Amino acid sequence: MSKEKPTIGIDGLPLPILPPERDPRVWARMVRVMFYTPGFLALLLIKTGEPASFGITVELLMLSSAAAVVGGLFIGTQPSGGGADHASKTGVWCGSLVLELLATVPFLCAVPALFHELAHSALLHASTVTQNAIDSSIGPSELLPAVAVLPFMLYQLAGFGTLHYIVSKKANWIINISILVLIIVSYIANRMASYGEERIFVVLLVTIMAITVFYGVLKLKQMQVSYDTNYPPKEPKAQPPITVQAEVPVTSDSLESGGGGGGDDDGDANHQHQKEKGKGKAKGKGKHDQE
Repeated sequence: MSKEKPTIGIDGLPLPILPPERDPRVWARMVRVMFYTPGFLALLLIKTGEPASFGITVELLMLSSAAAVVGGLFIGTQPSGGGADHASKTGVWCGSLVLELLATVPFLCAVPALFHELAHSALLHASTVTQNAIDSSIGPSELLPAVAVLPFMLYQLAGFGTLHYIVSKKANWIINISILVLIIVSYIANRMASYGEERIFVVLLVTIMAITVFYGVLKLKQMQVSYDTNYPPKEPKAQPPITVQAEVPVTSDSLESGGGGGGDDDGDANHQHQKEKGKGKAKGKGKHDQE
């Protein structure tokens, strides 16, 4: 069970609520996924699609791939041991914010138009199949890739996203609803071949994401500085009392008494030996007189 962190700082004010600790290894794998997947889809679209109807899809995919690299730079600053400063402590959080807003959002915006272009690509379908036959075979199923936006909205609005800890709840809802609306209207503009309007909506979406990421990175560092400065000092652990046994001092008197005692014992032993030897001689002399 994790210990509860203090909520009040030494200045008497509430401490900033920072995002929970996250595993940098998981986000590092996410960087690889977000780098290769959009790049592969962009190459696929260039090879099989019609350049006239690309719109801004290729640019969105390349932005997603490039933003993953930048997110990896932030995640790489997370320290694995001691010696961390205020900026490096927020490395994973800043990297996750870049991946969420500048990699995932452009990718989700590009996927519906990308699927529509691939579904109607003349290179991917036999020449005998007419355009009407393709449309009737796909129909509303073209919107299936766009459904991925819904779990992303749930991820953001339910408190899983990093943005939840940076802005207020109201601002979080406004930003994410704006993401959803701009993705929908840009896709509609792409389907209607209004590529100028699509570009305007996408540029607006990317601008909002870039400003939010810029503000979020600086806000996370400011929150970390405030948290470290006002964090209450840890109480020292209570150590068990140490019992010391008193040593008996060794003096010269005790050494002499010990040595004298030893000499008395040796003298008594020698005296007893001489006494027994004298008795033996007396007995031998008595026997000689009788003879």
